[in-house]
Amino acid sequence: MGGYVASALKSGGHEVRRIDSTLNCQTFPEAADEILAASPGLLCVNAIYMWENTGALFTFFQNLKTAGFKGHIHLFGFYPSLAWRDILGFCQAVDSIAVGECEMTVRELADHLARNDHAGEIDGLAIRCGQAVHMSGSRAPVRDPDIFEFPARPVDGMTASILASRGCYNHCSFCPVPSFYNNGPLWRGRSPENILFEMNTLVSTGIRDFYFADPNFIGPGNKGKERTLRLMSLIRPLNITFGMETRPQDMDEEIMESLVSSGLTSMLLGVESGSETLLEHLSKGTTPNSSERAIALCRSYGIEPEIGFLMFVPDSTLSDLADNRMFLQKNNLLDRLARTANLLSHSHIVLQGTGGYRRYEKEGRLTPSGFLGFEGEIAYTDHRVAWIRDVMVSACEHVLKESAAFDSPVHWQEPQSQGPAKRVNDHMVRLFGRFLKLAASADTLDDPEMVKKAVETEINLELGREEP
Repeated sequence: MGGYVASALKSGGHEVRRIDSTLNCQTFPEAADEILAASPGLLCVNAIYMWENTGALFTFFQNLKTAGFKGHIHLFGFYPSLAWRDILGFCQAVDSIAVGECEMTVRELADHLARNDHAGEIDGLAIRCGQAVHMSGSRAPVRDPDIFEFPARPVDGMTASILASRGCYNHCSFCPVPSFYNNGPLWRGRSPENILFEMNTLVSTGIRDFYFADPNFIGPGNKGKERTLRLMSLIRPLNITFGMETRPQDMDEEIMESLVSSGLTSMLLGVESGSETLLEHLSKGTTPNSSERAIALCRSYGIEPEIGFLMFVPDSTLSDLADNRMFLQKNNLLDRLARTANLLSHSHIVLQGTGGYRRYEKEGRLTPSGFLGFEGEIAYTDHRVAWIRDVMVSACEHVLKESAAFDSPVHWQEPQSQGPAKRVNDHMVRLFGRFLKLAASADTLDDPEMVKKAVETEINLELGREEP
């Protein structure tokens, strides 16, 4: 988004300087020094939700103002769009927020500021009016995404992220994408010719690998399929490689063959659950069978897919957990430690502004948590499922920390199909089955904190560490 906003401002005749603090590994003080030295009239920030560290971002804005920054501080992106009221109410240093698709909103804001006009009536712009916050009206998403200038981006000669479409034609209850673009389903694909033009421009700079960051690359129905096949026929001569993510039900043999022959090397499938009941509950619009077919199809072409999956959902039953476990085992998805530890621990996260957040809030089951209540802590309908989640997530987090440690026998670069990694992987699978059986048969369940400690000891023994 930062690259798209920079290009939108440039196309409007504004002088733009882009700072990528993440790429440059800048600290907050280092970024502040650069901003204060440049002293822009408008500072536009793609504000990312940083979980427990989010407060540091707003301290940064406040420190900028305290240090004498006189410019207008403006935020855009998913997080500020979904939480604009709370952010503006909390942080006096933030002057405005673009709500939703941001390029046109930010360019109009810059135009107004350059003319010293009041910017309060720009569609999609939320501002502070005294002690209140105000947005004159929402901004409708641009119908044709081809009109956007190609995003400004640093050229590092490695992998370039590219956006071939915007939004999604579905509206899963947990996903912020539909809420950000339209408060509902909306998918808009760029024309294959427009995408090719951008990719050719990047290839000419030496880039040979791409990642399509689209939440749903293929798009809906026959038109989505035809567009994908057309795009593949155009990029095939480029001899590049690329990764992508999409919904399982959009995959078929013809599309898969076309993708692989055009350079596909990685695929993320949004499976989410092996339970038909939960998929319906999540408004996923798919079935376990279609996910199984998509996984098998990927493997038949030599692509081992990564899987988007929610093991624990607040409305899960023990039967749903059993279905999830059976689905993962049946499709050979619990045979690699890093993946196993992720899949057995992923929990439904409810974020402000999504359909799931509103639903649980209405039901009285949501307790706001995280910075300014952006996350929602949901009361589980079955305390036994919540118990398994607590102990299993703790066990998986312990394994994942081990996998990240260079001196660990299960570091992710070590062999995964044998030795300690294989032992720990198999233990984690057995552990889940054990907890599932225990929860189904026991009248009462042990204190989860006590169980977490016992499980950590078991894992350490599998790692070959003798307990004192």
